Amino acid sequence: MYQLISEQSIYQYFGDDDPDMIREMIQIILDTNIKDLKELTVLYQGEDFVTIKKRCHKAKPSMSYIGAIKTRKTLEEIEANLETSGPLNDLLQEQIRIIETELTKFVSELN
Repeated sequence: MYQLISEQSIYQYFGDDDPDMIREMIQIILDTNIKDLKELTVLYQGEDFVTIKKRCHKAKPSMSYIGAIKTRKTLEEIEANLETSGPLNDLLQEQIRIIETELTKFVSELN
């Protein structure tokens, strides 16, 4: 059982008949969206709200694909309240750490 991701959502979006394709898609999410979101703290320090908004917006569909609906909602809240969303980024960073761990575990357990 996972805290933030959903196996059911992953299989719904990527199918359950091709473990290699699922691994590849999850790796893409880790290498792009998760990596981009982990860099938000630096962007907050530089008050680069345009880039923060773009990265949050770009990551929302991937959060749906992996069933991380709570994290998708956090991204939506950040987008809606950009200039006061610093504390939300702290929450997001914790969620990202959990998602990264859960996705790595999920991939390692694929047949």
